[in-house]
Amino acid sequence: MLVLPVDALFLLAPILWTTQHVRATLTMTGLSLLMLCRFTRYRARLHLSVLDDLPDLLGRLLTATAAVATVIALRHQAEAVTVFLAHTAAAIGLVVAGRIVTSQVILWSRRRRITVHETVLIGGGELSAELAQVLERHPRYGLQVVGFVDDAADCDAQSVVPRLGGIADLDRVVSEARADVLLVSDGDFSERDLLDAVRTPACIDCDLLVVPRMHYFHTQLGQSDQIGSIPVMRIRTPNLTGPAWAIKRAFDVVVSGVLLVLLAPVIGLCALAVRIEGGPGVLFRQTRVGGNGELFECLKLRTMRSADDRESCTTWSIAADDRVGPVGRLLRRTSLDELPQLWNILRGDMTLVGPRPERPYFVEQFSATYDRYAQRHRVRAGLTGFAQVSGLRGDTSIADRARHDNYYIENWSLWLDVKILVRTVAEVFLAHGR
Repeated sequence: MLVLPVDALFLLAPILWTTQHVRATLTMTGLSLLMLCRFTRYRARLHLSVLDDLPDLLGRLLTATAAVATVIALRHQAEAVTVFLAHTAAAIGLVVAGRIVTSQVILWSRRRRITVHETVLIGGGELSAELAQVLERHPRYGLQVVGFVDDAADCDAQSVVPRLGGIADLDRVVSEARADVLLVSDGDFSERDLLDAVRTPACIDCDLLVVPRMHYFHTQLGQSDQIGSIPVMRIRTPNLTGPAWAIKRAFDVVVSGVLLVLLAPVIGLCALAVRIEGGPGVLFRQTRVGGNGELFECLKLRTMRSADDRESCTTWSIAADDRVGPVGRLLRRTSLDELPQLWNILRGDMTLVGPRPERPYFVEQFSATYDRYAQRHRVRAGLTGFAQVSGLRGDTSIADRARHDNYYIENWSLWLDVKILVRTVAEVFLAHGR
């Protein structure tokens, strides 16, 4: 509410004394703000210090400046670049001065409890008790501990703040206390129970802060924070909706549509080869589980003719099956058999990058056997995914696939999709088959 508007005001300041490069200044301001908030919602640090923020702040502003200056250099003379850089240097100086002022305003607001975030401690150990005491003595961090949750019978934190229940009660506690911050410290609970507890609808909008287990070690993190002398990590909550996902969907539509047109001759030749080798019925349709557990009909070029529908739905791998002919093996090795799924992507059943879809028969088995396997279905199924470009294709570890797919979801970004697509192209050309 305060920091980014002030940043924007000072970045736009050169417009007040010059009419040169107005569009460049506007572009520079927009790009800088996006980089300063890391393309997500801006959050002020707990430990406010302009000196701590200065290297990162200057690095991002100079990166935006370099990008805009490069465009100016390509379109205008060198003198225009010099003028732009001079004005921008003044603007950056003003931004730094503005950060000093806004930091002091935020600290003033926190110390007077005007800006305060209701916080629930997860864990009631000795460290939790210390955190509660530090936050009570130093309101400069803007966190007010309302209590803690833990499954242990006797907790050190009980002498400082009230116990509000166990880990299973976290939803109720967050709702009743109207908490918007969860601070994970030491306590008696399993990591699995913690992960399930903080990813519920009631907790998903809360800021999740975690004290590293080996908190005496220095953390080499660009966004490290601290409460007193205790390091704190801000855990990124996966945002599975919003503008970035709209961009992802638009990208899917454009790319799949263009590829269907460009690759139509290739798909036609592959279909003809399949027809010659295996007879009628070149398309193979199979029910798969997609986003939110919804079923859809996945399309592939047929590489083998199943004996019946049950075999198609319950046979795990056909890579070594004698019924797969030379054409089928070539299509599988080059992944050309997957090209009809571009139509699934265009329709919205799938996306370019995401967890690979599986058959309902195996989804039911794997969900009961492998940890967090069902969590893969939080997003649409993909033509390619992080697990596939990490060598997990065909008859490979299901547990490893689930871990890779959930890592992708937890750490999703548009840039991660780009990296996976680039690695997929390399995999196809190198013919790393199944």
